[in-house]
Parts: sequence; C-alpha cells; structure tokens
Amino acid sequence: MNTLKTAFLMTALTVILVLAGGALGRQQGLVIALFLAIVMNFFSYWFSDRIVLRMYRAREISRAEDPELYDIVAELAERAGLPMPKVYICPQNTPNAFATGRNPKHAAIAVTQGIRRILNREELAGVLGHELAHVEHRDILIGSIAAIIAGAITFLAYMARWAMIFGGIGGGNRDSSGEGNFLATLILIIVAPIAAMLIQMAISRSREYAADARGAKISGNPLGLASALKKLQVANRQLPMQANPSTAHMFIMNPLSTRGIQNLFSTHPLTEERIARLEAMAGS
Repeated sequence: MNTLKTAFLMTALTVILVLAGGALGRQQGLVIALFLAIVMNFFSYWFSDRIVLRMYRAREISRAEDPELYDIVAELAERAGLPMPKVYICPQNTPNAFATGRNPKHAAIAVTQGIRRILNREELAGVLGHELAHVEHRDILIGSIAAIIAGAITFLAYMARWAMIFGGIGGGNRDSSGEGNFLATLILIIVAPIAAMLIQMAISRSREYAADARGAKISGNPLGLASALKKLQVANRQLPMQANPSTAHMFIMNPLSTRGIQNLFSTHPLTEERIARLEAMAGS
C-alpha cells in the first residue's frame, strides 16, 4: 500500500511539473529547471552521506568500541540480506538515529549518544531495523528524485514570477488568451510550489510508514520499535535537537517541532499513528 501511495504521489509531482511547464509556455524553461534540479540533487545524492555525517560530527566505530550496537546492526543486516553498513556515533545527547548512503553497498547508520542511553536492546533493534529498511528500500534515491521534481517546479515558479514582473508572460494585450496565460501563470506561482512541497512531504511520510513496517519485520518485534518511538517522542520534546531542516527527513524521529497545520509540512507522520500501526501489527 505504501509503495502504491509513493508511486501515486510521484506521478502527481510529475503531472504538476508538466502542467507548470505548460503554464509557463516555454519548453526551454522546463528543460533548464529540470537540468538545474538534477545537477543539484545529483550532487546531494552522491555526497549527502559525507555531508550529513560531518554535519552531525558522526564518528565511525568498530565492534570493539560498542559490541552491542555493532552486533545488532550486523545481525539485522544479515537477516535482511543487506551488506553490513558502516556504523557511526553522533555526540548529540538528544536520542535519534538516521541512515544515509546512495545504495546498500555504501550505506551508513548513525545513532546519537542519547539513544544509547535510553533504549534497551529490543528497542534499539527496532530502531536499527527501521534504518536498515530505509537502506533496503533505497529511500535516499526516492527522496532525491522527489526533490529533483519539486525543485524544478519551484524554479519554474521563480522564472514565471520574474517573467510577469518584466511583462514576458500575461502582459501586453488583455485578450482572452492573454488573460488565460496570466491566470495560469498566477496559479503556477502561488499553487504549484506549495502543492509540490506538500506532495514531497507526503512521500517522506509514506516512506516512514513503510520503514516502520519493514523494520519491525526485520527486528521481529513491532512492540520494540513502538516502545522506542514512545521514548524518543518524550525525549525529543524535553531535549530538542539542533538540526538542519534540510536533514530532518533522515531521522527516525523528526527533530523539528510540528504541530497543528504544520503537520502537513512535516517529513514524518504523527508518532501516535506510527505506534498504533505497530501495535496493530503485533496484535495480528
């Protein structure tokens, strides 16, 4: 179901991109927008692991430094049929974890010092299973493609705004065609970027649900992950993490506060809903 939802949302993003290009009325602009978005996100896709690990001062560890953590990752990776990823520790006291890497052969899993203090072995296995599920599902690639399309839509809207300012679109004669172009461009500028962002966030939330479900199967204990999420939610409220918003989607628990309507723009589903799904999974 989550895979179908992701496919539907990706299709919706593509449709918005095509409509935006048509509203702008210039195929050249569409090509430029796509090219720039691909270049930026290609760099991000290939080097995001190094950038993010350095951003959070992550340090690679060996088995000798943390046998329990290392052995859990190794056991779960073998169970999932994945290569052993590199294991990192981040110095932050806020409990959290993330996975990165462009594919399973170049994957890394990082946990904060805070998460090592508050989770027991079963809960830690649930969290690590979740992160390995992201690796297995190639969610870094999916996120990069979504970012490319959303970035191209935003760039088209930016181009359209300047074109309207200088009279390139919607200006001149106010005949029916001109008015139609003007309205289409206005919709592009206002609606398209917001719609693209909402869909991109929805894709991220869908991948979190999928990672929860697969991670629970890898660890063999949905309640372990559910218990971990409860602890992480409380701890992150008490001790917020200083995180870059552009990396929020990578963490198992959103380090940024999202309440009310802000949940529409959140990269993560409501924690209560994630826990309810895991508990239902355990009950079945």
